[in-house]
Amino acid sequence: MDHNTDFVKILTQWNTEFDEHILEQFEKYYDLLISWNKKINLTAITEKNDVYIKHFADSIAMLQYTDISGKTLIDVGSGAGFPGIPLSIMDPSCKVVLIDSLRKRTDYLETVKLELGLSNVTIINGRAEDLARDEGLREKSDIAVSRAVADLSVLSEYCLPFVNINGTFISYKSGNVDDEAESARGAIDILGGKTDRIERYVIPFTDYERSLVYINKISSTIDRYPRRAGKPEKSPLH
Repeated sequence: MDHNTDFVKILTQWNTEFDEHILEQFEKYYDLLISWNKKINLTAITEKNDVYIKHFADSIAMLQYTDISGKTLIDVGSGAGFPGIPLSIMDPSCKVVLIDSLRKRTDYLETVKLELGLSNVTIINGRAEDLARDEGLREKSDIAVSRAVADLSVLSEYCLPFVNINGTFISYKSGNVDDEAESARGAIDILGGKTDRIERYVIPFTDYERSLVYINKISSTIDRYPRRAGKPEKSPLH
């Protein structure tokens, strides 16, 4: 099979282990994304090379800085499956939970799971504000991730309740995130977190600048958070 050469070059540059099976899974994933995107809105990025670089490579960039082997990871607001599906492909030993509020998207994610044979993936339909009150999910994940488009203070209210103490919330952001990270410090503190560091990277062979904000969970999130559905976005914590 003729695999995406830029993606292979990026993986090689990052010293990321991969094999033919992994590359075939990404090919299937791309095909499913494009076919389902005609029925439901999953991504505005559809050109193959762009999907591989801006979605697939970006999703697994985190592996440069974080070992997810044997960990439990929750992808909050997974949408088209980024970053959770690429991470689950790269490390089958990581137990990955994908949550999304839209039933059509979770139906699509179930199809991806089935077609790619991802036995390490669980998909749940529901809002983060509601699911974070589930005893089976609250403070049960080693790592929470999100590439959702929202302010960091809002994302922290959605994601930190899922993270166990000493776990980490990792937020995928654009290259310029300093002001946003600074303004979210109060919210992160209220939720039991503390910003550890920001990892900045440029995807190899591109000028695509990105950041990962690492927030450590240092104490339990108090029961009142997250607030009821819609409230975190309308009235972000400070």
